Amino acid sequence: MKTHICMIVTQRDVKGGMTAVISAYYGSRLEEDYDVTYIETYCDGSKWTKLRKALRGYLAFRRLLRSDPPALVHVHSSFGPSFWRKLPIIDACARRGIPVVNHIHGSEFDRFYTRAGRFKKRQVKRVYGECAVILTLTEAWKERFLAIVPEEKIEVLHNYTAIRTDGPTPESRVSKQVTFLGLINPMKGSRDMPEIIARVCEAVPDARFVLCGVGETEAVRAGLPEKLREKNVRFPGWIRGEEKDRVMHGTAVFLLPSYSEAMPMSILEAMGYAVPAVASRTGGIPRLIEDGVNGRLYEPGDAAGMAEGIIRYLTHEEEREAAGAASLAAARRDYSLERHIEELERIYEKCLGRAGAERG
Repeated sequence: MKTHICMIVTQRDVKGGMTAVISAYYGSRLEEDYDVTYIETYCDGSKWTKLRKALRGYLAFRRLLRSDPPALVHVHSSFGPSFWRKLPIIDACARRGIPVVNHIHGSEFDRFYTRAGRFKKRQVKRVYGECAVILTLTEAWKERFLAIVPEEKIEVLHNYTAIRTDGPTPESRVSKQVTFLGLINPMKGSRDMPEIIARVCEAVPDARFVLCGVGETEAVRAGLPEKLREKNVRFPGWIRGEEKDRVMHGTAVFLLPSYSEAMPMSILEAMGYAVPAVASRTGGIPRLIEDGVNGRLYEPGDAAGMAEGIIRYLTHEEEREAAGAASLAAARRDYSLERHIEELERIYEKCLGRAGAERG
């Protein structure tokens, strides 16, 4: 019989990188090797909608513990409210001796822990201490977690990307399109977008920006001159599937001017489409983008620098193609789904073996 794993996840239509990571687990080799039960504890919507979803998830998890207890629980979590939502599940597992793999996707560690009060810090240490494994997305984030978790409990599991160059012939060779994917908010650099766009369009008048996502779209639009709003910028909303393929196959440069990141799925997706990125030097981004090789990196808030990087790629086709090819090669070599699942299963087996030894 397959080992029973319970995975605590977001609803499948939730917007964000965590859901993007989880999405490829469905129907994957992971389900061939393990008996996986998915329990959703989060959805988009109002506070009451989110609360009802969490309560239904807790009830479903409680029923599972009674009827068919899993050998291991894989929790996908972040900082802030996500931490508190997962706390009852982790506590319940600790009481029953069920090992927990806590897969942390967030990027605001300082706000969540470093600058927190004593009570919150005690809770964080206690809850993380109850987990068998803390999964971080990069080696740099592992170093941060050493402040509160013993090193033997921390594993690094990089995000992954799908290779998308087998679809329609990419139009990026002749394109002047710059694409953004994700939540449009200050943490993702939304306040810098108007200046970046204006600078690029002044130098490359036929440049087109496609800002895909939800959030402060009106604030970005309001910061643009009217002529750019009408001709050079499009806000298609959150895109998935075939629509994302169409947008990305026509993309020349990917833009991510974030102020804080863990390991952004959006850049990994761009790499899978052989698209170079212009992005901030923050979080796990330098792990994905080697400056001057498969993209260009700038300090957060350096709108002028990012604009220059985009202009360079839009006006130097060979350089852009070489950077795109380097991105694709890195995606194939280091960030495939197959490699990700192999590493995840290794972590599962290590955790299960340790739990079995402790019970024995």
